[in-house]
Amino acid sequence: MTTSGTHTLSRRRLLSGSLGVATLLGVGSLTSGCGLVDRIGGDRTLRLVVTENAPFQEPTLIAQRILEEEGWDFNATYVTDIIQPNHAVSNGEYDVNFFQNISYLRQFNEDNDLDIEPIFFMFEQPSGIYSAQYDSLEEIPDGAQIALPVDTANNGRGIRLLARGGLIEIDESKHVAALSVQDITSNPKNFEFIEVDQQSVGQIYSDVDAVFGFARLLAEIDVLPDEVLIMESQEEALPFALAVCARPVFREEEPERYEALKAAYHSEEVRQWYGEYLDGLLTPAFDRDIDAAWEEVNAR
Repeated sequence: MTTSGTHTLSRRRLLSGSLGVATLLGVGSLTSGCGLVDRIGGDRTLRLVVTENAPFQEPTLIAQRILEEEGWDFNATYVTDIIQPNHAVSNGEYDVNFFQNISYLRQFNEDNDLDIEPIFFMFEQPSGIYSAQYDSLEEIPDGAQIALPVDTANNGRGIRLLARGGLIEIDESKHVAALSVQDITSNPKNFEFIEVDQQSVGQIYSDVDAVFGFARLLAEIDVLPDEVLIMESQEEALPFALAVCARPVFREEEPERYEALKAAYHSEEVRQWYGEYLDGLLTPAFDRDIDAAWEEVNAR
């Protein structure tokens, strides 16, 4: 194997329990452990922790209006952290979270001994390799710096695309969600891989030769999908669809909360919002079978 090197620009500790650089809005703690007691009593309160980003936040605000009109007490906390929301749901402080794809969740459960599960899909987002300097994969030069997400579940997506594009060779026995630069078996152009927080790709886009990024984040800096050098297929992207997640017993023990949340999040108004956001760049995944997809992700 001949990988030139990997550097990490973001020091976020993905697999620790530390809050790190997270910004928590409106709460003093996400993990006080007091929430589960408050859930027992049949009240009509819904508690959510949601990433502070438009495709998550705006549908949540629509769902909030719908549910409050139905008599629910809706409490959403918006965060930039990608670690504590799973711990906060696991300990019962929140009912559900909405920030992650199911491959990230599988890896997080494994690394942190949790059993959070997805309860319904929300949207799929196309992702690919982009460059501010080059118009094709073939133009990327020897020794180029290529930015990849630091978290394991998304890191392999960029590596797989570079392999599909013929720029590197990889250990094909590894599932994409488990791939890392250590699984690159041939790097003939001696690319240097720089690992960054997945939300920071737009900030470094112009500073590196190429990036693997989510189309929605790049569109926010006016980099459009038609500028992509290579894009994931719909089949490749499904294990990375974004979902609302909860404790394993949530659907069975609290069916009224589950059905109310799902109906509000899957409302026609939310579907229309996704259709208008970034000219319909994100595809609602409301009809996707969450249980089948989750079973497949965990079987690998």
